[in-house]
Parts: sequence; structure tokens; C-alpha cells
Amino acid sequence: MGLPLPVRVPVSVRSHPRGEDVASLTTRGRGEAMRLDGPLTDRYGRVHDDLRISVTDRCNLRCVYCMPEVGMTFQPPSALLSFDEIVRVATLAYSLGVRSLRLTGGEPLVRKSLVSLVARLSAVGFGDLSMTTNGMLLAPQVRALAEAGLTRVNISCDSLRPERFNAIRRRGDLATVLASMDAVERARLSPLKVNVVILHGVNDDEILDFASFARDTGRIVRFIEFMPLDAQGTWDKGQLVPGREIYERISARWPLERIDVDSSAPAERFRFSDGRGEIGLISSVSEPFCGTCNRLRLTSDGAIRNCLFSNDELSIRDLMREGAGDDELALLLRRAVWQKLPGHAINEPDFLRPARSMSMIGG
Repeated sequence: MGLPLPVRVPVSVRSHPRGEDVASLTTRGRGEAMRLDGPLTDRYGRVHDDLRISVTDRCNLRCVYCMPEVGMTFQPPSALLSFDEIVRVATLAYSLGVRSLRLTGGEPLVRKSLVSLVARLSAVGFGDLSMTTNGMLLAPQVRALAEAGLTRVNISCDSLRPERFNAIRRRGDLATVLASMDAVERARLSPLKVNVVILHGVNDDEILDFASFARDTGRIVRFIEFMPLDAQGTWDKGQLVPGREIYERISARWPLERIDVDSSAPAERFRFSDGRGEIGLISSVSEPFCGTCNRLRLTSDGAIRNCLFSNDELSIRDLMREGAGDDELALLLRRAVWQKLPGHAINEPDFLRPARSMSMIGG
């Protein structure tokens, strides 16, 4: 039997009180009890079938919008989920209707023996098994990853100018990332998506350059708004370039047409009217898409998060290490989903930025 499609609900709603217990969760929201069977559904009818798994909080780069060059504190190895624990959670999530899985970090490829993890996760049966990477370590491993069962790759690249790329990333080099893109295409991992975080006054003068790159290469360039998830805590809206502005700049040069696809996807998709390529806009701040969100996140230290911008977490690692059975773990996943708020409330006066940064949460 097919799982129900996500339901669109209102967004930008003020957050609910924190710290609710299980009893209150079964009587609030829409007046329904928390579901104990079927797919992972929250109080607002959203079905969660997409799991993002962070395999490490470490990274080999220090991007200006993510990490400071020095002073980061990382999880000790003992705090990280083992591959056995990751596979157990993923297998359980699959049994609850999750069909799309993405590996993230930090930088996932700094975790040793990642190919073996991909092979084990592929064997679970996910229809979509992807990875987001900065591309620095990808090319030598991409064929093995494809053979292990990886289906897609997203590569982050914030400038097409070598010197600026170095300034934004602080480490690494553009040539290596471009070579990784070529290697992904040779390995036939498609579609290749290129993620670009646009910062006002830093790289927003390259918006048309990236659009041209999409047209010339056939790669899907996705423009991402700068979100309040930097480890430095210096984010402000003055650094934000809204997705609508990016759309207008590109469409004025090359007209765009909307592609109507999966309503739960975070990116609005547009094709160039002349048929040469595609772009995406991820406007998490200026135009929240919380109403159709279908994602859960598992941090590298085993916390289940139902929203990228939430401070609420439930530790599935601790339960596993205390000897919990699958029924208890499944209940925790259901509780995490049931507690999900209607929206992240970034644009509300009482918004509290998450205590953990993006690299600690997993993208």
C-alpha cells in the first residue's frame, strides 16, 4: 500500500511551548492521538519519509558561513554513532516508511570507511540514497561509492573564481571540486546538484555566472539562502540574498519557467525557457516551506531532530546503548515527529536560533 502524500499546512506560526510529555502529545494539536502504526506523521498531517544522517561533525574546510578557522570543539569518537548503530536506526526508519536517505556532515567523507556504510545502507532498500559533500575528497572514492549503491551527490561550491573560492572556504581549491563534479558524471550519479550559499556583498555578483554554469554544464545549480546556523553566531538578515531576488536577476537575463514536481522538496525548481538547464531556489528564511516538510535528522552523536532550526532533540543513541528494543526506538521516532512544530518561526520576534550549528546538526 502506498504511503500518503505530505499535506500542505500554514507556516510562520509561533512555536508551541517546549518540554511537552507524551501524555500531552497525544491530546493536543488537532485533537488526535499520536499514531502508533503506519508512516511517521506529525500533528499537522505531514508524512516524514526523508531522513538526513550526519556521520560526523568534523570538516576539512572552514567556510566563512559555517565554522570559524579555530576554536571548534568536536565530538569525541565514543560519542559518535557506530556504523552498526546508524544502520539499525536507518533500517528501523525504513520500516516506518522512510524511503529517502541522505548522508551529511560536517564533511561525510572524512569519516573512514564510508563506502562500507553506503553498501550496508543500500542493502536496506532505500530508493534514494544520496550524499552532500564539499567535493574535496570525492573524486578518488566516487566510483566505489556508486558501486556500493549511492544514487546521487550534491556538491557544495560557493564561487567559480579560484581566489574567492579560497577566501570563502579558507581551505581546499576550486579545481579539485570541479574535478569531483566531472568524476561524479563519469560515475553516472545523476542528477548532479551544485549547492551555492549566496552571501550579500561576498558572492552575490556571481549569481549570473552560476546560472550560466548551469546552462553550459547541465548541472542543477541550487541557490541557498544564508541561514542562522553558523557556528560563529554572527548571522543577520543583512547578509541574506532572498531567493526571489536571485530568481529576478536570472530571469531578467534568461527567462525561467517553474517545474511543478514533488511539493515536499526544499527547492523550488525552474528550467530555462530555452531548454538549456535548470536551477533551484532554497528560500528557507524568506519563503519558508515548513508546510510540506517531510524531513527528520539524525545527528552524528545520535540525536533525532525534527527541524533544522529546533533546539528539541531526543537521543536515540542513549536508548540503544541502554539496551532498548526496536519497539522503544520506533516510539522515540514517532514522538520526535509528533512534537514537530508547524513552522520554524525564523521571521517571528521570539525566534531562538539553534544552540547547535549546521556542521553539528547535519545539513
